[in-house]
Amino acid sequence: MFATKRLAKELQKARQKLPPGITLVKAEDLRTWELDIRVLDNNPIYANQIFRLIFIFTDNYPIEPPEVTFLYVPPNPATSKSSAQAPVQEMRADSAFGQRQQPNNIIDLTQDTDDDPPISVPGGFLPTPPPSVQSSRSLSSQPPHPQQSIDTGHRPIPLHPHIYTNGIICLDLLGTAGWSPVQSVESVCMSLQSMLTGNQKAERPQGDKEFCASMGPRGKDGWKSGGAWGRRGLRDVRFEYDDETV
Repeated sequence: MFATKRLAKELQKARQKLPPGITLVKAEDLRTWELDIRVLDNNPIYANQIFRLIFIFTDNYPIEPPEVTFLYVPPNPATSKSSAQAPVQEMRADSAFGQRQQPNNIIDLTQDTDDDPPISVPGGFLPTPPPSVQSSRSLSSQPPHPQQSIDTGHRPIPLHPHIYTNGIICLDLLGTAGWSPVQSVESVCMSLQSMLTGNQKAERPQGDKEFCASMGPRGKDGWKSGGAWGRRGLRDVRFEYDDETV
């Protein structure tokens, strides 16, 4: 009962406002939530990347911590294809405009008139085109419009010495010893943002391959001990927090 009230209160706040770089993606119930986080500072390791976190709560939340891991999401094929083709389409449009020919019986007012005299017509002269009118030659020589950043939906697992390939995070805050009931979904997201911001090592933890193999695949309810795979549960893992520099 207490977990339900606490999560309902946190969810209401999250839907109203979250800190910069944190977005609530999915919270269909009070059992599993998904949020996206971005590193706001200029860390080249995580430039232009968005990461997905999944929170799984128990009935004992917030007395005990939720299971928090990074979740891999592949890019959306349709969005990836459109973002890749957008600059090409813009260049083709500029090129086609630059090569457009005027009909022979129409006077082109956009031609460069710096060195040419005004065109004589019955009743006077055609005025010189204003500076705001660019020639077709100058338009065709302009670079294509800058490409805007398009979210393809891709959510990789961030490279970090405390984050395994399967998304499991080695962080004392998420363990029984380091957790406190005053923590919340928002504070966890901010802590992970800070952890990524300060990281200078684009590498996985030592023994990453062996650890991921020992954990087996993640189930829909996270990593729980037992089951058909006879796997370890995430709460069964005892990390050693011996590196405070990352």
